[in-house]
Amino acid sequence: MKTEKLLRGLAATLCLATALPATAEEVTLRVHHFLPAGSTAHAKFITPWCDKINQESAGRLKCQIFPSMQLGGKPGQLIDQARDGIADIVWTLPGYSSGRFPVVEVFELPFMMTTAEATSRAVWEFVQAHDRAEFSDVRPLAFHVHGAGHFFTAKAPITSMADLKGLKLRAPTRLTNMMLGSLGATPVGMPVPQVPEALSKGVIDGAVLPYEVVPAIKVHELTKFASEGDPAYRGLYTTVFVFAMNPAKYDSLPDDLKKVIDANSGAETSAWIGKVWDGADGPAKQRLIDRGNPVNVIASAELDKWKAASAGVTDAWIKDVSVKGVDGAALLEAARKLIETHAK
Repeated sequence: MKTEKLLRGLAATLCLATALPATAEEVTLRVHHFLPAGSTAHAKFITPWCDKINQESAGRLKCQIFPSMQLGGKPGQLIDQARDGIADIVWTLPGYSSGRFPVVEVFELPFMMTTAEATSRAVWEFVQAHDRAEFSDVRPLAFHVHGAGHFFTAKAPITSMADLKGLKLRAPTRLTNMMLGSLGATPVGMPVPQVPEALSKGVIDGAVLPYEVVPAIKVHELTKFASEGDPAYRGLYTTVFVFAMNPAKYDSLPDDLKKVIDANSGAETSAWIGKVWDGADGPAKQRLIDRGNPVNVIASAELDKWKAASAGVTDAWIKDVSVKGVDGAALLEAARKLIETHAK
C-alpha cells in the first residue's frame, strides 16, 4: 500500500511538473530602437508599454530593451530587423527607408497634422483601411506621429521664407526634404541620432525637429534659436513612426499571451502614444526657455505663403503613389478626413 501511494504521488508530481511550462511559459521580447534611454520614446512609451504587458501577463511577458541601436545596424534597418527576427519588436520611422512606404507618407505632407494624439489615431485607422500591404512583412502594434516640427538654428531665427534661403537644414524623411527645398532651404536628410555631430561640425546650419526630442540629443545646447509656427495653424510637418513585431514571434505565443499583445495594440494604443508626445513637447520647450534660447513664432500670414510654396510637394506625392496604381487624391482626402474626425 505504501509503495502504491508513493508511486501515485510521484506520478501526480510528474504530471504537474510536465504541465507547468505550458501554463507558466515566460517569454522575453527583444525590443530595439535608435534613441537613448533618456528619450521620450524609451522612458515614457516603450518602458511603460513593456511594464503594462508584463503586469497583464502576470509576469510571463518580459522585455529586454536595447536603445541606441545596441543590437547593431542603422535606424533605417530596424524594420527589416523586425521582419527577419533580429529583434522581436522595433520602434522606427518608415521614412528612414526612403521610398519604401510611400502611401503612409501622406501624413508627412506639409500642414497636415493637428495634435499628435488625433493624427496618430488617424494613421492607425488609415493603414487598416488603405495601407496594409506596405507593412505585410511585420505585425504593426501601433502607429503614431510626433508633435508639430519646428526649426532649431545656430545663427539666426527663422521669421520668413527669405530666412531659409540657402540654409543647410536637417530633415528626417523624403517629403520633409522636399518641403524644405520648396521653401528655399538646402535639405540634408539624416536620422535624428546624427544631428548633434552634424551641428557641432557645422555640416548643417540647423534642423527641423519636434520639441520633445531636443533635450535627449542636446540640440538646445548646439543651437541658439527656436522658431515655431503659429499654434493656431496646422503643424508644419510631422513624421510617422511604427511600433512593429516580428510575425513569427507573435505566432509562437500561446493564445493568452497573444491576447495581451492585442490588448496593447491598435487605435487606442496609437492614440495613447501620440498623447505622450503631445505631453512631452511643453516640458522640452521649457528646457530651451530656461537655457535662454529665444523662441520665435512664425505668423499665420507668413505660413500662408509657405503653404502655397509647398503645395507642389503634395502634388508630387499624389503623382508618385498614383503611378503605383493607387488613387493618391482619394487617399489624401481620406487621411484629411480621419485627422479632422479625431481632432474634434
